[in-house]
Amino acid sequence: MRVQVQKWGNILALRIPKPFAEEAKVRQGTVVNLSLEEGRLVASPITDRPFTLRRLLAGVHKTNLHSEVTYGPPTGREAW
Repeated sequence: MRVQVQKWGNILALRIPKPFAEEAKVRQGTVVNLSLEEGRLVASPITDRPFTLRRLLAGVHKTNLHSEVTYGPPTGREAW
C-alpha cells in the first residue's frame, strides 16, 4: 500500500491505514521504536509490560537484597 508523507507542524508524518494498525496492534498513544534497516524505515510497537509490584518483587533474591542502612541517631524531633 502506498501512503504519502505529510508535513505535520515541523515534522514529517505518515498515516497508518486501519487494517495495518489493527494487524500490528497499534492504536492512538501506542509507543513505537523507529529504526532504519538497510535504508528502510521500520516502526515496531514497544510491547514492554508495565511494572507491577508482583513483577518487581519476583526479581528480589538473597543475592541482590541489601541490608538495612542507618543514618545515625536522631538529630531533631524525629518520631522514630
